[in-house]
Amino acid sequence: MEKSQDTQLDLVTDYLSKITHLCNTNDGFPEELRSHLRRASIIVQEMKACPKAGDPGEICWRRRSVVKECETSANQIYKMLIQLTRPREILYLPHRSNDNLETLLDQLPEDGHLVACVSSLEQSRPWKESSWGKKLCIRVGKSEDILKKLAASGEQYDMVFIDATEENPINYYNLIMNSNMLKMDGVICVQNVSANETRSQEHINDEMGLRSQEMTDVINADTRVKQVALPVEGITVIKRSPPSHLAATMKEIAADDVFRGLNGRCILDRLRLDGEVAYVTGGGQGIGRAFAHALGEAGAKVAVVDLVLEKAEAVAHELHLKGIQSVAMTADISKEKDVKRVVDTIVTNWGKIDIACNNAGINMNSASENTTLDEWDKTFDVNLRGLFMCCQAAGRIMLSQGYGKIINTASMASLIVPHPQKQLAYNTSKAGVVKLTQTLGTEWIDRGVRVNCISPGIVDTPLIHSEALKPLVARWVSDIPAGRLAQVTDLQAAVVYLASEASDYVTGHNLVIDGGQSLW
Repeated sequence: MEKSQDTQLDLVTDYLSKITHLCNTNDGFPEELRSHLRRASIIVQEMKACPKAGDPGEICWRRRSVVKECETSANQIYKMLIQLTRPREILYLPHRSNDNLETLLDQLPEDGHLVACVSSLEQSRPWKESSWGKKLCIRVGKSEDILKKLAASGEQYDMVFIDATEENPINYYNLIMNSNMLKMDGVICVQNVSANETRSQEHINDEMGLRSQEMTDVINADTRVKQVALPVEGITVIKRSPPSHLAATMKEIAADDVFRGLNGRCILDRLRLDGEVAYVTGGGQGIGRAFAHALGEAGAKVAVVDLVLEKAEAVAHELHLKGIQSVAMTADISKEKDVKRVVDTIVTNWGKIDIACNNAGINMNSASENTTLDEWDKTFDVNLRGLFMCCQAAGRIMLSQGYGKIINTASMASLIVPHPQKQLAYNTSKAGVVKLTQTLGTEWIDRGVRVNCISPGIVDTPLIHSEALKPLVARWVSDIPAGRLAQVTDLQAAVVYLASEASDYVTGHNLVIDGGQSLW
């Protein structure tokens, strides 16, 4: 017996779903293949949703199919809109067509989010199995019900998409406008609106055409907004207009850096490191690994530098899995030739160095009377001499660029004498790091280079988890007002802040993160 078209589409949907799942759960499949599979899955879902011959809406569906010829132009418009408005939060309401979702997700930054409303679990399947990760949030149900829940929770969006031909588009529009779901500079993109010159009986003959016309009339009558009609797929872009009696006040506020953000960038944008180049010494483990991840997540390319290449490669691979451009390098920073090689290689490959994170260090515990010159020299060769060489080599590049951030890892041992362990050479070297940082910070700030340091308290690492060290760890914790050791994640925000433009007025500063230990 010949299978019906619906049955065949179900089979194709099932096969595509299985293939997509295999691609997403196994390495080695080209991203282009994944992309084609996503598109194929979405097309099949739309074919299943397409009205049959004679069904209401068939004429409108045919018209929408013809408009597919303009799909590339529409996608280009959406790309440009996103590049101009730089949204981070998008709400996508159209149920019948998800053609533009991939374009929107491609353009969103890694920390952006897109909420898409779909009517059924079946329709959501291709997207749930996609590789878009945290960018995409699928909500299943009626759009109006979903909107009410989002509004009740205080959600706001930079960009909202509505299809004028779907059920209740006017309700969606009013709910968004009346519930303050659109951010101050946000825009609403309404698809399939009717142009005034096409108002003919034939155009509004079907139900979807009538909805489109009604939606157009509502937008035209709304004095709260200003709009621009684009000649592709009947797209109208809407933006909120300030009330006339507030226009003058809004104009003054708009020029205020606190209200608008410095250079039009909000504080979270100013913490971004997109396009910047960073390196982290001692990046293969512990604090250095945490710094490498933090800088990469903020948008920087990261060179992971470590004495042990395998450790650097492991961290670089972790960054790669998160979509962060990274490279692993080996170096002994106590050797001038290694420091020069690292800096020269980064500049050759990436053209510049914006962020130098000098984190590598060693600690050779011994009582003062038992500290040998060899221990002293080894400690200072890495902790102070090597750090100075890194600062100098990276600083020369940054001074020629006219901008750069140097972040050195010191220690709370630069402020107090931690006990009961004995570590004279370490304490003294870290005090030297602070003074070196202060000196360079004052010398170079007028030429665009800021130099700061971070002084962590005692950090919880696998090295201190042995039974023999439990009494010592308990003693340390008793000396910390926070009642716990530091985690490497407690330090990540500090390195991003000091690396970003948000800290441009900070130099020569020792940022202490020790849970209050240095205060007792």
